[in-house]
Amino acid sequence: MTADTITTANALADRLQRLAGDSPRFMVAIAGPPGAGKSTLAAALVQTLQSRGESAVVVPMDGFHLDDTILNARNHRARKGACFTFDCAGLEVLLQRIRQREHEVAVPVFDRGLELSRAAAAIVSAEVRFVIVEGNYLLLSETPWNRLYQLFDDRVFLDVPVEELRHRLLARMQSFGFSQEHAERWLEENDLLNIQQVLSASADPDLRISPADS
Repeated sequence: MTADTITTANALADRLQRLAGDSPRFMVAIAGPPGAGKSTLAAALVQTLQSRGESAVVVPMDGFHLDDTILNARNHRARKGACFTFDCAGLEVLLQRIRQREHEVAVPVFDRGLELSRAAAAIVSAEVRFVIVEGNYLLLSETPWNRLYQLFDDRVFLDVPVEELRHRLLARMQSFGFSQEHAERWLEENDLLNIQQVLSASADPDLRISPADS
C-alpha cells in the first residue's frame, strides 16, 4: 500500500465520517475504470475506518460475474468484464437488502485464482456502519445499472489517465502468468472497450479523485 493510497484513504475517511453523522448505515460507491485502483483504495479505506473504531466492510461488484458456462453459451467469454457479463439485477437486490440493514446479508466474492464467484463468501451484518462497494460500473448511467445510483449515500469516482491504466493492466495480466502478446490482445479487445464505456457513460459522482489529488 503506497503512501498516496494511505493519504487518500485518510482524507476519504474524514469525509465519510463527517457525511455519515450518526447514521447507523452509510453506503459508499467507489467506481472507476479497470485498473484505477478501486479495490486497493476500498481496502485501505476500510482499514482506516476500523483503526478509528468504526465498523466497515468492502462489498466487491466482481462477485456478480456471470459464470464462464453462461458466458460461453452466450459467446461472451471473450468480453468477460464488460457490463453485460455481470448480474446487475442480483447486485441491485443485494444492495437493497444491505441498505435495509437486514440481520445478515451473504455476499458473493470473485475468486481470481478459480475465475469464478464463490457464493455467500462474506457476510454484512446489521451492525456494520460503513459499507464500501467497489466496481467499474456502479455509476453507469445506462439501464439497468442506473438504478444503483440512488442506493448510495456517497459516490466516488477514480479518474486515472488511460495510458496509466494501460500500463497497470498490462502489468497485472503478466503478473497472472500471461504472455505480453496475450496481455496486449486482451487489453485491446476487452479492457480498453470497458475503460471507454466507464469514462464516457458514468453519471457524475459526488467526489472525483485523480492521481494529482493523492
